[in-house]
Amino acid sequence: MLQRKIGNSYWETSAIALGIMRMSALTSTKAAEVLDTALENEINFIDSADMYGDGKSELVFGAALKEAKISRDKFFIQSKGGIVTGDDKRYDFSKKHLLASVDGILERMGIDYLDSYLLHRPDPLMEPEEIAEAFDLLQASGKVRHFGVSNFNPEQFQLLQSHVDQKLLINQLQFSIMHTGMIDYGMHTNMTDTRSFDHDGGVLEFSRRNGVTIQAWSPFQYGFFEGVFVDNEKFPELNELLAKLAKKYDTNKNAIATAWILRHPANMQVILGTMNPKRIKESAAGGDVTLTKQEWYDVYFAAGNDLP
Repeated sequence: MLQRKIGNSYWETSAIALGIMRMSALTSTKAAEVLDTALENEINFIDSADMYGDGKSELVFGAALKEAKISRDKFFIQSKGGIVTGDDKRYDFSKKHLLASVDGILERMGIDYLDSYLLHRPDPLMEPEEIAEAFDLLQASGKVRHFGVSNFNPEQFQLLQSHVDQKLLINQLQFSIMHTGMIDYGMHTNMTDTRSFDHDGGVLEFSRRNGVTIQAWSPFQYGFFEGVFVDNEKFPELNELLAKLAKKYDTNKNAIATAWILRHPANMQVILGTMNPKRIKESAAGGDVTLTKQEWYDVYFAAGNDLP
């Protein structure tokens, strides 16, 4: 399995992570099988959020960890907070909420600390000084070791970083063969077509310059949770090429889709969202495949993209 250093740190982990958003639908026994499969395939990073399954995903994870008799230190465990659901729906980066969020995560998972804690989506009412107080308390108490963000643009990232003492190591962003806005606009510089629009403030280049690890979520999705593109009849040209490359590398389509993300020199980390052990194994194989530059471009073109 390919390894990644997280941010500008000595923290090294698997290039492929397991996201547990869908774990709430599993029994603890099925979830234990998922965790065993992850470790068997050298995936040692878990990604969660306090809102997944309204907290049930983390409860099931905690039960599965015990049932599988897996030591807590076998995994790097990350969670996210800051989204309030239900009737009082909002984003909330208040000190009170963040401290309560982490306490709730640790209790549900049955663990003593998080390896990393991310702010889930930008709160327009965030007060960086208050976030800094929360981060200091969480770090001093030993409840959180590292910090980062999710779905932040560079200006939001820098605003927060200018107030917190901890280095923000991670930005979790949607990226896949079928979600390529972060790279499209760069190739369409000085053009007036749709692909020339920069929706993200140059977040890819910003992350590379500042040593921030991009964690790519929804690596097999098209649209915003519209469905998967692998083996989808809507994308015949793409799937034909994925199959051809899978045959060349003696692997499978999911592995090639994963390898496509990992081939980018930004050193991204891929977050798998599947709870299917077979697909976890298939996708993990992408960590052992290095596509050529031409193959990377060919997949990009097969997904309907072009060069100006």
